[in-house]
Amino acid sequence: MFGRLGAPEIILILVVIILLFGAKKLPDMARSLGKSARILKSEAKAMKEEGKTSTTPAGPPNEEPPAQRTIQAAPGDVTSARPVTEPTDTTKR
Repeated sequence: MFGRLGAPEIILILVVIILLFGAKKLPDMARSLGKSARILKSEAKAMKEEGKTSTTPAGPPNEEPPAQRTIQAAPGDVTSARPVTEPTDTTKR
């Protein structure tokens, strides 16, 4: 009974969504959703790169720490940019 959604039902659902949220807010919501997806993607990429660097052997103990890097949500978007501190390996092997 509830398993089949045809074109009229989907159109009705879209009309209800537009009436609830308003046509003006929908582009803003889509933009913020896209920005959130970009942030999630960049964070996942940073975590993957972090995992790769932590498995490589550590250099000399007196080595200078790497420069701090910044992750941005979108190219040129400095409002949501934040510095990322690199983890330091404090374990002695």
